[in-house]
Amino acid sequence: KAVVSTQSTGHYYITNNLRMLFYSFFKSLVGKDVIVELKNDLSICGTLHSVDQFLNIKLTDISVSDSDKYPHMLSVKNCFIRGSVVRYCHIPAEEVDPALLMDATRKEAQQNKQSAGA
Repeated sequence: KAVVSTQSTGHYYITNNLRMLFYSFFKSLVGKDVIVELKNDLSICGTLHSVDQFLNIKLTDISVSDSDKYPHMLSVKNCFIRGSVVRYCHIPAEEVDPALLMDATRKEAQQNKQSAGA
């Protein structure tokens, strides 16, 4: 599995351009199975239904990794997760194109470099 972190040293720091990079990436994963690990240590498995520009996530057909610890989640089938409470998103490795991500990251770094010099 590939892991995408949306936090840096315990705080939620993402620039607008980087947020759009993540947003575009997650939009390409709609319909795929993901595991979203929350900051309260709850891990929710489900199918990515949608994501918005704030990286809020909607999952369908969910299950939790530790149903003994979270029995109330057994009856929940769909959920909305606020982006600020996400620690990690585990995604299938075959859904990640490293070359495309590296290219997008290079472009982002180049844009930041140009705007810093202007």
